[in-house]
Amino acid sequence: MNKSKLYVGCLLALFFCGGNQALAISESGQDNHVEWQRLTSWNFGAKPLAMVHSLDAKYLFVLTEGQQVEVYNNQGQLQGSIPVDPGVTAIDIAPQGELLYLLDSSRQTFTAVAISFVIAVDTGDAPYKGPANAPVSMVLFTDFECPYCRGVGPLLEEVLAQNPQTVKLVFKNMPLKFHNMAEPAARAALAAHEQGKFWEYHDRLFAESALNEALFTKIAQDLGLDLARFNQARESAPILAKVQKDLVDAQQAGVTGTPTIFINGRLPKQRNLETIQAIIDDELRKLGKS
Repeated sequence: MNKSKLYVGCLLALFFCGGNQALAISESGQDNHVEWQRLTSWNFGAKPLAMVHSLDAKYLFVLTEGQQVEVYNNQGQLQGSIPVDPGVTAIDIAPQGELLYLLDSSRQTFTAVAISFVIAVDTGDAPYKGPANAPVSMVLFTDFECPYCRGVGPLLEEVLAQNPQTVKLVFKNMPLKFHNMAEPAARAALAAHEQGKFWEYHDRLFAESALNEALFTKIAQDLGLDLARFNQARESAPILAKVQKDLVDAQQAGVTGTPTIFINGRLPKQRNLETIQAIIDDELRKLGKS
């Protein structure tokens, strides 16, 4: 009877090393049934005492000797620091990093701290609606074949109507892989954008129950677009690059589904007018524009 060995490989990511000392672990290796490969490492400004990371591996929380919990993304970039009491000796977090738990051994207390993240999204030359210099930006990641994206349109129009001078809506593509026509639709809309008809094309796409190539051409004709220019643009390298850039931006922002809305980088916990307006009002207050 032949026997086969099952080798289970695991990748060991080292999140920190002390001071500027060399790491004891080699770049890669194997001991018996364990294989390892060093993925990343970085230094901290203060001595680390404890650490935890979110289950999605997006954020690392480090309790330091300086009575701070430093929050890093998975690239080792410091996102911010949270001051804690001197007696805090242990920390933990909720699965997505939305709550930070502190144990204070000197006072024998437990504290839960709500955490939210302000996400910087590159909007570049993305299509937008509203004043160019609006102090509040709603950045929408969307998919033209997503029924939920179609449904969120009236809500966002209502937000714009209530905040005509202070809010702009910025469109970012996130065509999902299981929607076959979403990526071609994204390219077609961006091609229409080059002729100043993005939002008209956008509205027509979301008005349709099914998307196809013939429809893309018909909408372009109905809107009076230069068809030769339109067809050339939607297959061009710059348009392809813009869609890919939006997908990269979505990934970096932690977007996992559509529609996703950021309001000056803040993610609403509920997608309704009251929640969104409350964030807008808060942003305007912080900017001294309320």
